[in-house]
Amino acid sequence: MNICVFCSSSNAIADVYFEEARLLGTLIGDNRHNIVYGGSNVGLMHACAEAAREAGAVSLGIIPQSIHDRNLASEHDDELIVTPNMRERKYLMRKRSDAFIALPGGFGTLEEILEVITLKQLHYHNKPIVFINTNGFYDALLQQFQRSYDEIFAREEYKKMYYVAKDASDAMEYVENYQPEELESKWFNVPGKK
Repeated sequence: MNICVFCSSSNAIADVYFEEARLLGTLIGDNRHNIVYGGSNVGLMHACAEAAREAGAVSLGIIPQSIHDRNLASEHDDELIVTPNMRERKYLMRKRSDAFIALPGGFGTLEEILEVITLKQLHYHNKPIVFINTNGFYDALLQQFQRSYDEIFAREEYKKMYYVAKDASDAMEYVENYQPEELESKWFNVPGKK
């Protein structure tokens, strides 16, 4: 299975996040999966991919030219794809992956994971999506999701589109045992729609 990992490119964050990233990478390799990631040589991206490679995973890095040109690309990937822009990067990451896991991260990570949730909601894919909630990092985001459900901006059943894992082991168990479920159309309470 090709597992896409979305995560931070920061080297300044707490060690607890790096430990979880390395554990996830090790589990990806130990379980004979491969890693698809942002191709960077910094932050959680680097830590996770390095651990995955050390555990036997094949690594595919996908990085936009503008970041590559800043000497931020990994030199150790089995395959590195340089894209003309971020849109193409995200498209290839989705296309080449069978599952998506988000470790903690900033705006880029949030954009990536929310996009795959949106595409799942719209029936473009039915692949597993996981948040690893290290140190309660995603608690506030999940509260915002709940407000969307409570105020009927989204269907409550959409909670099943993603899984919130307590740690990397929990995330890996979910991905490996994932059973796709049919989702109702997002178009509800619209005149002429059922």
